[in-house]
Parts: sequence; C-alpha cells; structure tokens
Amino acid sequence: MPKGVLWRQADIFCASLGGRNGTEEWSSLEEIAAAAVNGGMRVLPAAPFMHGAAHWLAFNALTGGNTVVIPSNPTTLDSADVWSTVATEGVAVMLIVGDAFARPLLDELDRGNYDVSSMFMLVSGGAALGAPLKARFLEAIPQMAIMDGLGSSETGTQARQVVGAGQTTTTGTFTPEPGMCVVDEDMTRVLTGTDTELGWLAQHGRVPLGYLGDADKTARTFPVIEGRRMAVPGDRARIDADGLLELHGRDSVTINSGGEKIFAEEVEQALAHHPAVYDVVVAGRPSERWGSEVVAVVQLGDGAEASIASLLDECGRHVARYKLPKDIIFVDKVMRSPAGKADYRWARQIAEEHSNRAG
Repeated sequence: MPKGVLWRQADIFCASLGGRNGTEEWSSLEEIAAAAVNGGMRVLPAAPFMHGAAHWLAFNALTGGNTVVIPSNPTTLDSADVWSTVATEGVAVMLIVGDAFARPLLDELDRGNYDVSSMFMLVSGGAALGAPLKARFLEAIPQMAIMDGLGSSETGTQARQVVGAGQTTTTGTFTPEPGMCVVDEDMTRVLTGTDTELGWLAQHGRVPLGYLGDADKTARTFPVIEGRRMAVPGDRARIDADGLLELHGRDSVTINSGGEKIFAEEVEQALAHHPAVYDVVVAGRPSERWGSEVVAVVQLGDGAEASIASLLDECGRHVARYKLPKDIIFVDKVMRSPAGKADYRWARQIAEEHSNRAG
C-alpha cells in the first residue's frame, strides 16, 4: 500500500521544497522573492515525478526562480532523450536515482556525442550512487560536481555529500542537514560522535503528522525521544567522531547470517566495483547452517563475462569475508521499480527458486 505520509504545508516546504536558505529557514516571502531574482538555472529531473526526489528537486528549482526542464519521455528513463535534452536546453543540474539510472546514462554518454558543457551538478536521491559510477561521471564531465541527497517521505531532506573531480569518491558518508540525528537501538536517547554503537537514523523538528489511517504505524515511526517528536523510518546509521553520518542501510533488508547483521546495500556496492557487473541486488535466503545466507543476483554488462570467483575476490576487497555472498545467481536483467528502487521481494524469490533447483 502507498505510505500516505501526512505533512503540514509549512513543514514539507521547509524540510524539502526550498524553504531553507542553506541551513536557515527563510524568514519571509520577501526574502524568497529577492533570492529568486538570481535564479535562472535549468534543472532536469530524470526520474519520473512519482519519485519524491524528482518533485522535491522541481519544487526547489521553482522556489529559487529556476526553470524545470522535463524530458520528452517523462515516464521511463530514455538515456538518449535525457542527454539530448541536456544539450539542447543547456541543463545545469540533473537528478537521477542511484546506480540504476547512472549506468544506462553513462553508457549512452560513451556512445553518443552530446554537448554537456552546461552541466555543473548531478544530484542522486532515493538510492545509493556507487563510488565507481561517480568516478566515471567525473571523468566524463570534469567540470561537474556530484551531490548525494539523503532523505525519505517520513523525514524530508536529511543529509548530503558533494564530491568533485580529483576528490576521492565514496558511498554512504554524509554531512547532516538541520534536524538529522541518530538514536540508540531502544529509541530512548540521541547518539553522538563518542558513541560507537549502531543506531537508527532519525529526524526532529519539521516532521510529518504521521501515516494516513494507520495509528499503530504512526506510533512506531514517530516516537518521542528526549522530549522531542522524531521520525525514525528504519535506516541503520552511526555518527562518527567528525560529526559525519555513516549510513549502513535499511533494517528491513538486513540479512542475519550466523549471528551477524549484514546490510544488503553494502554487499551490493562492493560487488558493483567489479567492471563486469552492470546491476546487482542482494537478498537473504534460508539456510540450515547460517539461519539466513547472503545471495547476490547479478546482471552482467552486455558482452561481459565474469566468474563467481572473480566477483567474490572483488567483493572481498571492500567488505569483511563473513559478508561475502554464499551464492551468486546470474540473470539477464535485474528487476527494479520505474523509479529505480531495488525489488528485494523479487530477488529473494529468485534466490529461493535457485536453491530449490540446486537441491
């Protein structure tokens, strides 16, 4: 069912739709209007507007007096159409949704001859953008910076990471935005950089009223902690000694294997470093020995070849050995939603069917 998250207009405006001047909220409509005079950028959401990141970017652009450019094909990702629109409209900022959008866009950019000299910012929201793909983008468009945006329907914008050409590309580390925090396992206190434990990513201040028609889910997701109402949608995270956010992944797709918690997204990003991997989703599968075991469902690039051993070797360079997949299944195409979200239910089904066939 749709989440049906209920926001008051002022809260969602300040949380996600352009209601802040940096880290401070605008104090008046006159301030917003004065700042918008300096607008004029062309901003293209490549994701469909069914995705929150796309319409958040569009509202931010309009609030700032900028122009929203929509591709000719607004329902699916047409990479040639996107780059042609960037060239003809002089797009400066483009939004994508993680690796699922990045790979076909990079492939088309390599094939074609597109003028991308207007681009100075690529924004990724709603899904992780892997370090190897960031590096490819920065090599192809060196004048551009890449911003990873972190947020959800229940929290609004929470954190960001910006990297430019010549800088080290990473995935999963963010600079907090106003109101972001991490709370402990029991949701009783806010953690700081001196706490080493893994907690829950949370947000206070401008948060929603709750879920439409679901009081129980509202109570679970929006608890009161240290006297403040929080939004805690289910991401595991830690604050490091420098005050940066370490995002580990969704608890709902965590795999408990042999007494250890393994985050699916972490293993996916490790496998994505292999040059033959085009797309990958990781899921858990029942195991008599481990309770649950890590299984990777992998789509290789066109014409690419890779052995399971080579994939495990690459994965082992980025994660601990106990996190390595116990099985790797090759498929023609990894299934994702139109907005680029991984279909973990499908991946678990593939993993279990493969186990049954092997047995």
